[in-house]
Amino acid sequence: MERSFGFWTAISMVVGSMIGGGIFVLPSSLAQFGWTSTVGWLAAGIGVLTIARVIGDLTVRNPDEPSILTISGDILGLLPGRIIAWSYWLLLVGTGAVLSMVAANYLSFLLPMMAGEQSMRIFVAFLILSAIAILNLGGVKGAGIFQLATTVLKLLPLVFVIAIAAYLFISSPSVFTQSRSAPFSADLLTPTVGVLCFALLGFEVASLIAQRVRDPERNVVRATLLGLTFVLIIYFAVSNAVVLATPMEELRGAPAPIAMFTSTHAGAWAGSAVALFAAISAIGCLNAVVLLLGEVPFGMVRDGQLPEWIAPGSAHGIGKRPLLAGTGLAATLVLVSSNSVGEQVLDFLLRITTASSIFFYAGICLAAIKVGVQRPLATLGVGFCAWVLYGTGPEASVLGILLMMVGGMLHFLIGGRTKPRGTAPA
Repeated sequence: MERSFGFWTAISMVVGSMIGGGIFVLPSSLAQFGWTSTVGWLAAGIGVLTIARVIGDLTVRNPDEPSILTISGDILGLLPGRIIAWSYWLLLVGTGAVLSMVAANYLSFLLPMMAGEQSMRIFVAFLILSAIAILNLGGVKGAGIFQLATTVLKLLPLVFVIAIAAYLFISSPSVFTQSRSAPFSADLLTPTVGVLCFALLGFEVASLIAQRVRDPERNVVRATLLGLTFVLIIYFAVSNAVVLATPMEELRGAPAPIAMFTSTHAGAWAGSAVALFAAISAIGCLNAVVLLLGEVPFGMVRDGQLPEWIAPGSAHGIGKRPLLAGTGLAATLVLVSSNSVGEQVLDFLLRITTASSIFFYAGICLAAIKVGVQRPLATLGVGFCAWVLYGTGPEASVLGILLMMVGGMLHFLIGGRTKPRGTAPA
């Protein structure tokens, strides 16, 4: 197994996975919360940093394991490990479909021929998804280089927003008092954290590709904690700048709030530029998702938690079969999303992502508690997961449980381990 990812590629995977299309529409969702969203960022940041620290310490304890999923599976047992991995893999499928559509929708702002043609946007989304799949089939090294490049590009519009906000703060500070934002409300803090937490998904990516990272006990931990902290700072600055400097009645429901903000304060050209970079951002995030579609099952095969026929290694050393299966399912969702059935399926997968991610993080924290790794922080992490799940409502919890039941049935169809625990090749 070639460990072709160094620290910078690993941190670009974290940052690139977290910054997708969400930040470009997030301020519209936060407008209704006003100053509560500012406090919510602090609460959500503490919660995810706690879980990130637990993930890091588990990785340090098991540096030769393929991923945090195989570590958790070895600790909790084969059935829980497979259920968590199944849930995570399926949410990757749904996320891949949505990201390809987000990229196509942003490109439609730049290409008039796509603006009123749903079928054209579907076709472009399918092409984007197919191209990223072909890139990843060529090996993880090329995918890593592409991830690093797109991560640098996607940061440009966000840094531009921060620069505009800094200029306004110095030249016209009164702008930030005209938004008429709602005051802080303790009752709104829980739903606010629910929204913000899922804007931060993806910080665990370096731990999921640990088998590709050189010196994982050092680089995975640094990439996870530093990447998450960096994105938290960027998100906090960008979202608060837009929310506090834009009248709530204009911001609430705006389809492209960051484009609106930059157009208002820097000219119409800025809106088009943001649309371009938002498409790049979504494509870069899609690259990480497609990579994980193969890496998650492939790592479990190497650890003996799945049989080899599920993810046999290709000539390029990747899990070709699950990567193609997951990309094919995502492409199918994209192709049928022009009708009401497709929209319902995509909506279902978006909602299931919420619950699946929370159960995934909770499972990691429970594994840490079981083996005595950062027990106080892991306990706090479980409590944070329960809080966020409560904030998303009972529907997400029920959907997550149903999904885990499907994974449990698949477990008995697949059979037992193929290797003793902890025997993954270094």
